[in-house]
Amino acid sequence: MKKQLLFVDDESKILDGLRRMLRPMRDEWDMSFAGGGKEALELMEKDHFDVIISDMRMPGMDGAELLEKVREGHPDVVRIVLSGHSEMEAVVKTLGSVHQYLSKPCEATKLKEVISRALLLRNILANGQLMKTITKMTSMPSLPQLYVDLNKELKCTEVNMNRVSKIVENDVGMTAKILQLVNSSFFGFPTRITNPGQAVRLLGIDTIKTMVLSVHIFTEFDKESGDFQFQPVWQHSMEVAAMAKKIAASEKASTQIIESAFIAGMLHDCGKMILASNLPKQYNKILKAQETKHIPIQEAEKSVLGSTHADVGAYLLGLWGMSDSVLESVAYHHNPSDAPTLSFQPLTCVHAANYFSNELMHKEKGIDNTVNLDLDYLVSLGLSDHLEDWRNICMETISEGVKA
Repeated sequence: MKKQLLFVDDESKILDGLRRMLRPMRDEWDMSFAGGGKEALELMEKDHFDVIISDMRMPGMDGAELLEKVREGHPDVVRIVLSGHSEMEAVVKTLGSVHQYLSKPCEATKLKEVISRALLLRNILANGQLMKTITKMTSMPSLPQLYVDLNKELKCTEVNMNRVSKIVENDVGMTAKILQLVNSSFFGFPTRITNPGQAVRLLGIDTIKTMVLSVHIFTEFDKESGDFQFQPVWQHSMEVAAMAKKIAASEKASTQIIESAFIAGMLHDCGKMILASNLPKQYNKILKAQETKHIPIQEAEKSVLGSTHADVGAYLLGLWGMSDSVLESVAYHHNPSDAPTLSFQPLTCVHAANYFSNELMHKEKGIDNTVNLDLDYLVSLGLSDHLEDWRNICMETISEGVKA
């Protein structure tokens, strides 16, 4: 079945150009074109669309208003901005409604790549209602104390950039959202930014203030969201991030792999936070099934939702334009042998770090570990004899401790 795309722009010449540019894709995509927001919404009431690509500056209803209406009324539709010059504040205000930003002029290959990737991501989640819930999301929840600390710091007369950077790079949700913005084509940086502290400095305090104090793009985790405990998952995520980074460094990997291993480790369990904050009742059921049946959490998730936290995390991060290496690490951190790329990469480091973090934590508590090590995968990479060194690295990381 062909995928349904809707392009929206008030300039007819732009729409004509898109028709010509994407003509080679007409066997795969059914494409509709609207001259404004009102016309776009009327088309969406008649037909279902998988992706909407809209200009920002349009008379009457601008792109920001249109895409927010789409988010509310058609939550399963992927929302992409394709626009010319826009003010920073205007872009920041659309952070909740937009998954990705593309700048005009946009090369055909880039546009096809972004749309194709978004469409491919839709195959990850088997549950249609779950897809609507995740696609509609504007942000990931933050650790309550870090959320409070960031708000407090940004309200100071003289904001300390180093403190802001430290808070952001210690929070899963903030890091994901900051990287989504800084890596958009709106900024056009020549290389992908993977360091959240660097991303904060590049965006600047004024932009961060707008995100936090005006647009309220960050949210703290609801402490009333069922039985899920946010703090242990945050602790584990930061441990895995530190471990994965050190494992990559011990293998003398490139700077890009080392930094991506840290981000991937930090985000590998973000799907748990997403599910627990959006579907607390169902996630309580999952947690109880895991406890009573003594099965891995991903098996319990699969039985209840048809998808796992790894699927959910990879889906949302993919919509936000995260790199392929991070997506593979999140999607396959339990089963790296299934990944499309068979080589030493951030996934390798995250898989090992996740295993050792769980092994050492469960050993300390005297209970069985439900996270397995994919030894066949490591043997195929010729790395099985590195495990003892990696375990020692992880033990040292735990002894150093991770604190908010």
